[in-house]
Amino acid sequence: MVEPSVVDIDELPAYEGIRLADVRIVRSPLDAAAALAALSQADVIGFDTESKPTFSKGEVSTGPHLVQLASDDLAYLFQIGSAASAQTALEVLKPLLESDSILKVGFGLGDDLKRLRSKLGIEARNVLDLATAMRRRGERNTLGAKTAVARFFGKRLQKSRRITTTNWALPHLSEKQVLYAADDAHVALRLYRYWRANPPADDAIVPARRAS
Repeated sequence: MVEPSVVDIDELPAYEGIRLADVRIVRSPLDAAAALAALSQADVIGFDTESKPTFSKGEVSTGPHLVQLASDDLAYLFQIGSAASAQTALEVLKPLLESDSILKVGFGLGDDLKRLRSKLGIEARNVLDLATAMRRRGERNTLGAKTAVARFFGKRLQKSRRITTTNWALPHLSEKQVLYAADDAHVALRLYRYWRANPPADDAIVPARRAS
């Protein structure tokens, strides 16, 4: 497969992400119980976090403020900007992210894992960072979700910097924020499923390392 250039990616048809109707924002203990019951049945879940950006020199991030988990059919968003919301989310996130039997996949997860450990005391296990796992042999740079979607799906994943740098600590997220965040976790899972179902040639494989 030929690596698409930046120009080629821009010319690809748009990737159709998850529908708003398939996103669940976990706010109540009842929502949390439903999310835990559903995600506990998964063998693999997509995973990502979002943090309110810092703009001032010396400003320390208090993120993550949002954690996203996705099954094949649904994406779940956990807001952890306040102590109350963080406690509700923790009852789901801790058992899932610390589970040895459920694989968590995403892109560029190093900082996400550190922040979750610092803020919530979560020691995530059985995590696969696709940014390195899906690289071709000889590639030095990590693989981003946008390049991966172009490479494996032949589609253009829209990654708006304007949305990326919005305030993820807001109690009520916009529809664009919700879809952007949900897609980050869901597309990682979709890419993982495709990658495992269509393994590259042996000489293109970089041995995957799981964080534990």
